[in-house]
Amino acid sequence: MIAISLRPTGRRWGTVSFASTLHLSPVLDLLLVDVPVRWQPEIRLGLQEALVNAAKHGNNLDPKKKVLVEYFIVEGQHWWIISDQGTGFSPSCSCTLDCTKKHVQELDECGRGLYILHQVFDQVHWNEDGTELRLCKEVKQSSRLPLLY
Repeated sequence: MIAISLRPTGRRWGTVSFASTLHLSPVLDLLLVDVPVRWQPEIRLGLQEALVNAAKHGNNLDPKKKVLVEYFIVEGQHWWIISDQGTGFSPSCSCTLDCTKKHVQELDECGRGLYILHQVFDQVHWNEDGTELRLCKEVKQSSRLPLLY
């Protein structure tokens, strides 16, 4: 089940919560409504990775546990705050744009996911407990072209 808090007219924010599942297509569709079309494939990949991590690794796919996503747009920046009800996550390393292709090939499944997040989003931050992930993507005209187009 998906619960949606619709944005008030004229506001550019909202929330979505859902029971832990890997059937994410409808959730991703909702989260991408206000994203420019040319950016949607790339951001969809990143959000899918983040939501899978929250449902699978955070909540252990427990349908009693929820994933909550708050989203908003401020001056060309699209923000998603993804929270789970798990025990938390502490990334052992941070993959940035400096990662080499060879290094990426050596990463395990979890490492590749972190790498994807850092490639897709301009800002990637976890809270202290590791149960909340903040993602930001700038989609201004002057920003770089999408990786997936």
